[in-house]
This record gives sequence, structure tokens and C-alpha cells, in this order.
Amino acid sequence: MNQRAVQFVFSLLFLVVLGVAPAGAVQVQDVARLKGSETNKIIGMGLVVGLNGTGDGGKFLPAMRPLAKMIGRFIDPNTVASELKDAKNVALVTITAELPANGVREGDLVDAQVSAIGSAKSLAGGRLFMVPLMAPRPDAEMIFAFAEGSISVEDADNPTVGVVENGAQLTRDIMIRHIQNGQVTLVIDPEYASWPVARNLATQINGELAPEGPPLARAVDPKNVTIDVPMWERSDPATFLGKIMVMSFPTNLMPVGARVVINEKTGTIVMSGDVEISPVAISHDGLTITRITPLPEPVDVQPVEVEDRFIGVDPADTGGAKLADLLEAFNQLKVDAQDRIEIIKMMDASGHLHARLIFE
Repeated sequence: MNQRAVQFVFSLLFLVVLGVAPAGAVQVQDVARLKGSETNKIIGMGLVVGLNGTGDGGKFLPAMRPLAKMIGRFIDPNTVASELKDAKNVALVTITAELPANGVREGDLVDAQVSAIGSAKSLAGGRLFMVPLMAPRPDAEMIFAFAEGSISVEDADNPTVGVVENGAQLTRDIMIRHIQNGQVTLVIDPEYASWPVARNLATQINGELAPEGPPLARAVDPKNVTIDVPMWERSDPATFLGKIMVMSFPTNLMPVGARVVINEKTGTIVMSGDVEISPVAISHDGLTITRITPLPEPVDVQPVEVEDRFIGVDPADTGGAKLADLLEAFNQLKVDAQDRIEIIKMMDASGHLHARLIFE
């Protein structure tokens, strides 16, 4: 065998070892997650100090009371109230930290999102005073992290919201336990969740992990597939779970239907398949189409121009109009992204868009 052939065989084996999905397939982890692998949030309420006159002000008692209580731990509390009456460098805020889906360990750092809830005008230049963060439950008493640090305002148009990067430090481990009662559950992503996908996913897993024995996987509803974990795999489930998550899942087993996904912030429109629209006439502010109607004996130098402020999409009710065709017309007319999105939203609201509309 020559060197080139050896390299080809080695490359092929390398792809097989990595579990790369063949063409026309995705990995299970691309369409579903293990139950337990989701983000969690911890919250708190505290004070941002050091503001340059943009805080809540001394008349905002919800901010002044915790400030007075905090200062009272270090100086005579009887003098606190009068000294704070003109304070405008403090703001009362809520703090939220999102914990990663795969869990955290004591000492890990995560961002803390900070939002003013009083009359503060801006958090720019302020510093979050150390505050404990707990689970978002009324009876929560366990502290999971402490947050503090300098505020960064990311949106100049909304200066009462900021972030303390890596500002929350975990004080305890939060471990992920995927196996419950000898089972793991695959949670299908919302855009793919349906009975056909759940059934096909369970069938695919059974075909590869239990081709001759009792089935391990079962679709319990359009979003969840439960999998029995063999006894000998439960003490060290990494290999078993890893095999499931990188398993190839053919895309032809994913009948998800027509979808239109819109990101209003970026103006992005993504379609799946041939999204159809019903016969409809569209008129939108500032939208003008100029069509040239030639004379019975037209000449290039003497066409007849007709100007309309509407678009007819399949006005003859012949059927088969596509959203892609409409968007292509918008491209030619140089209709901006926000106008396109507003038109699609109105078409969906009026029942003329034959697809599921999803906003990111």
C-alpha cells in the first residue's frame, strides 16, 4: 500500500473514531440535550455606590434604608439618617447571575447582571457593593455566591442596566445529576420537538444500543425521550451518555415543517424549506414599485411608466407563492430589514404565512 493510500485509510479511521456524522445527518446533541443540562439563575438585591450624582437620591427610602443599615455596622447609627439625606451616589439594584448548564464548582466566576430599580439615572462609573446571591425562591436561604465589582454599562441608551464581568464567585458546588431512577431523559430542542422526531430518535437509539434486546429508549411526549441506563453503566455513565450524544441522526427523520426565524435586533430572516404564502396584497409606508408597461408597439426610448404603492403577491389566486420570492422582490426594491420583518409579522397575524414564526 502506497503512502497516499495509507494516509487516506488513516484519515477515514480518524473520522470514524471521532464519531463524525455522515452527510445528511446531525448528532443527537445537535437536536436534544440531557435533562439536567440547563442553565440556572441566582439572584440578589444590593447597592451600587460611587455614582457621580446619578443615584437614587436621599429621598428614595428603599435605597437609603439598606445603606443606613450597612453603614450602621461601622459607625454610630444615630448619625446615619441625617448624613444620607442628600446622598445621590448610591442606587438600589437587583443582581442576576446565570450558572452554566454543565454545573459549577466552588470558586468559579460568572458575570453578574445589574439593574437599577429606583430613580437612578445611570449606573456608569459605579461599583456593586458585595451582596449574597441565592436561588429565586421565596423560602431560599442558602447562599450560592457573592457578587461585587465595577459596573460596565454596555448600552449607552439604557445606562441603568450594567454587568459586573466575572463579578459573582460561587461559594459551593452545583453538580449535574443526569440519571434519575435509572433513567436519563433527552429533551428535544423546541424547534424540533414533535411526535415524529421523538419517535424517530427513540427508534434510532434502540437500533444502535439494543438491536436485539428489549428497547432502552421510549418517546413519552413530543419533547422527551427516556432511556434506561444499564446497571453496569450507572456507576460510570460517561461512555454510555457520550455514545448517545454523538450518535448520528439522519436529517430525513426530522420532519419539522416550515419555519421562519427572525432576529429583530440584527434584522436577520432565516427560512426552512419552501415557505408558502397565501394570495395577498401588501402596502407598506414608503414602499413603491415602478413597473414599465410598453405601448402596443413599444420602443426602448418611449416606455410607459406606472407607479403603484402596493405589491400584489399571487393576486390571481393561482397558489404557490413563496416567501422567498417576496423577499427577493424586497431585495430588488431595497426594502430595509425592519420593514421586511414588520410585513412578515403582519402576514403571519392575518393568516397568510404558512409557517411557524419564531423570534430569537
